[in-house]
Amino acid sequence: MTDQLPPPNLDRPVVGSYPTYEGAQRAVDFLSDNGFPVERTAIIGSDLRMVETVLGRLTRGRAALAGAGSGAWFGLLIGLLLSLFARGSSSALALLLSALAYGAGFGAVFGFIGHALTGGRRDFTSRSQIIAGRYDVVADPDVADEAKNRLIKLAWRES
Repeated sequence: MTDQLPPPNLDRPVVGSYPTYEGAQRAVDFLSDNGFPVERTAIIGSDLRMVETVLGRLTRGRAALAGAGSGAWFGLLIGLLLSLFARGSSSALALLLSALAYGAGFGAVFGFIGHALTGGRRDFTSRSQIIAGRYDVVADPDVADEAKNRLIKLAWRES
């Protein structure tokens, strides 16, 4: 039987609200440093939005290059596994290098074809992240007043 965490208590009072995750994290760290039972707290992000930052244009050549890179890593892994069964060090090295080259070659081909099949619908690379508008530190109701009082002391220190 596995140990499962109890479901989160969603009716906990807010003891501190912060514009950044780092601020909420600093508050919980402050509580922990002062002996507060932080296992009775949580950080809840509200007003979530997804931000996609465009990094650049994706051409077939770049798609092939990215495919070659990931294929080379896969080929290296396969070559390392197969080289365990090679007889000599020179044959192991040849096996490793050929697996790396085949992986890069097939990765480049698949990257090129995969991008060409999109028909130009997504010709850019990007990075996505979820960002909250604010981060609330909540605590169980029976320790919420104590947490709030300690976080007021933290706010006094920082101002």
